[in-house]
Formats: sequence, structure tokens, C-alpha cells
Amino acid sequence: MSALIADSVDPTLKERLEKLGIKVDYRPGISREELVKIIDKYNILVFRGRLKIDREIIDAGRSLKILARYGVGLDNVDVEYAVKRGISVVSAPNAPTRSVAELTIALIFSVARRVALFDRKVKAGEWPKGKYIGMELAGKTLGIVGFGRIGKAVAQLARGLDMKILASDVIDVAKEVEKVGGRQVPLEDLLRESDVVSIHVPLTPQTYRLLDAERLSLLRDGAILVNTSRGEVIDHEALLRHIDRLWGVGLDVLPEEPPKSPYLKQLIEHEKVVVTPHVGSETYEAMKRLADELAMNLEEVISRLGL
Repeated sequence: MSALIADSVDPTLKERLEKLGIKVDYRPGISREELVKIIDKYNILVFRGRLKIDREIIDAGRSLKILARYGVGLDNVDVEYAVKRGISVVSAPNAPTRSVAELTIALIFSVARRVALFDRKVKAGEWPKGKYIGMELAGKTLGIVGFGRIGKAVAQLARGLDMKILASDVIDVAKEVEKVGGRQVPLEDLLRESDVVSIHVPLTPQTYRLLDAERLSLLRDGAILVNTSRGEVIDHEALLRHIDRLWGVGLDVLPEEPPKSPYLKQLIEHEKVVVTPHVGSETYEAMKRLADELAMNLEEVISRLGL
């Protein structure tokens, strides 16, 4: 058995695979072109979100048995085609939960108190005391779009800040929301009633541009919008048209990473926008948990397939 690790991962993963007798090649940052040339030599491909694992790569991997996503989302993988080719697909959905939830809260604080803006101004030689007034979070309503693992974790942290909780989801999560003192409401009601809206949905055909121009118009004047899920769930051109009436926006994800389109660059350069480069799971603790969870899932699949 042989495995190629195509992106940077915690060393624990490589060590655990080697203990199973798997020959591991560690090539973080390998180009797509090089990957297509050599992938036929490997049975396992470990990757993050950088590469699009499409039909070209899957077809080139004639010996592939397992695709292993070092992370949560599988939106960069043609899962249906891989399964048709008899390739198992695994990920580590639980490991990054706490880290993503904490970054979400950090972005909310940063936008509410203009932290990034003050930092830039002071470093540029200004002293803008009294120029920008912040917003407290206590007593404000946090609307959580998508009440899965990360959404729940964000709600628990927000309750510690004395925030009120609303949640929307495509399934009935009312009892789970009630456990954190909140209530489940339709998405449109959540957008109208929330002071802060935080998005935690997977990218699917149903969630693509979930917050389109019409839904963005429902946000309150002075609301905060935060997204740590996937960039494509927001229509960013429409968001740019709303930015002046909002308190601010916190984005860890974009539809282009890095951003290239003029409208997207204009948006992230706005003083009301705080942006980070898709680093929700990039903590030492989450990286270690990702390695452990993915290794465990790989071990289970290898055993089940008798490889």
C-alpha cells in the first residue's frame, strides 16, 4: 500500500499510516500537473481544500482505493464519480469544530469593535480614538444559519456572552436550539430579526448563493454578517451593494481564494470588512485532531476493504 500526502498535515498522520505498513510520500503543495503525472502509483491520496479532485485526477489514479480529505467539506471532490470508480472517500468532520467556532466569535468581536480597522490606523501613524464607536454583543441576537456541529458550538460560546440565539436549518433542530436557550425560525425571519448573522452550512446546489440579493436585503441596517463556511454561499457582488448600511462583515472564506475579481477585491478592502484566508481549522489543536480522526477513519476503511 502506498499513500501520497499532497498538502501540509500534522506529522501524526504520516506516522500512523507508516505504522500500518503504508509507504507514505509527503509532497505538500504539489502542483495539479505533477499530481496527474504521478497519482497512478498510489492507493491513497490525502489532500486538503487546495486541489479540485475531479474526473481528471480520479481517472489518472488508476490504483486509487481511498480519497482522504484532511478536513470537513467535500465540495472540492467529485464524490459521486469516485464512488462509481470503486474509490472510498473519507474525511474528518468533527476535528475542526472548536477552532472554527472560536474563529467565528473572533470575527464577530473584530467587526463589532473595529479591531482590525483600529490596528491598521494605529500602525499607519494615526490615533483614531473617538472616531469609531464599537458595539457590545451582550443582549444582541445571534442568528445561526445551519445548526450542525459548528453552529451548535458557536451558539454555546455566544450564550456565554449573553447573546440571544436564533437558528435556521433545513431539518428540525428545535430541541437542540432550545438546549442553548434559543429557538428555530425560518431563514427569512432569522435574517430580519438578528443583530449578527453567522453562516455554517455545507456547500451544495441548494446552498449556493443561499444569501442572494433578495435575502441580503432582509438584513437589518447595522447588522453584522460572518461567514466561516464556504464563500459560494453568499452573493458577494450583492453584498458589496449592501456593505455601507451594515455594521460590518467578517469573512474567512471567499468564492475565489485568493480573490481575483475586481468586485471581490473592492469588498475585502472596505474598512467595514474583516477577512482571513480560510484558516478556521488552522490551530495546532485542530490539526492534531484532524490527523487523529482521519487516521482512524482510514484505518477503518482499510480494514473493511481488506487492503
